[in-house]
Amino acid sequence: SSEEAPPATQNFIIPKKEIHTVPDMGKWKRSQAIEKLVALLNTLDRWIDETPPVDQPSRFGNKAYRTWYAKLDEEAENLVATVVPTHLAAAVPEVAVYLKESVGNSTRIDYGTGHEAAFAAFLCCLCKIGVLRVDDQIAIVFKVFNRYLEVMRKLQKTYRMEPAGSQGVWGLDDFQFLPFIWGSSQLIDHPYLEPRHFVDEKAVNENHKDYMFLECILFITEMKTGPFAEHSNQLWNISAVPSWSKVNQGLIRMYKAECLEKFPVIQHFKFGSLLPIHPVTSG
Repeated sequence: SSEEAPPATQNFIIPKKEIHTVPDMGKWKRSQAIEKLVALLNTLDRWIDETPPVDQPSRFGNKAYRTWYAKLDEEAENLVATVVPTHLAAAVPEVAVYLKESVGNSTRIDYGTGHEAAFAAFLCCLCKIGVLRVDDQIAIVFKVFNRYLEVMRKLQKTYRMEPAGSQGVWGLDDFQFLPFIWGSSQLIDHPYLEPRHFVDEKAVNENHKDYMFLECILFITEMKTGPFAEHSNQLWNISAVPSWSKVNQGLIRMYKAECLEKFPVIQHFKFGSLLPIHPVTSG
């Protein structure tokens, strides 16, 4: 037979979950690319500290953001080159575009799910050129994307960025969407945390450091005032769904409808050789 037989000494086991909380990530073998991406995001974070908000009459959209963004615009290719090995250097200018697109708009000083999608595209490009591997997938979300979220929250708070294309109380969240999808999948089969618990302040305060979904909820409650049911009606409704798997499935459908299929979001998305726009061939 041309098929390779498994080694005679192979001991097979039933696979089981090992990564239950973010601190469990220590068990996960971190590739160099993961560490380099976290270092890149740490640089963006440091630049925020070096670019304090300026005094201006308008409360929102602090113009110091443009100074911060100009630095990224200038340095993006150098930053990406620290992650991409030299034999793939030709990919750097294309990949760097997605990094620049992922941090908000410097004209409007706003941020939304289209910018978040650009960061997902940035990570996707790094997977396509082989810098990130399938083995890295948990660390991509819970190390890299989580660090990206922290930096974006700091940008939003420091420069009082406007939500891009926000649907107000009818949207899921002013700024993010993907961490609700990944965060709900992290909670599937949790022994005691159910969807109803994320509107419970005590449950959120005790568990937010370990769960991406609850960290998102905490940030909303820090940024908004008034009853949760009023300022985040969609999430309030979702808290009544009986299981995390149903929440997860519903959010994936919602992301497709509210983000990927909405012209105001996708009109800004850029396509290149790594993420081309080709019609689906009917097969």
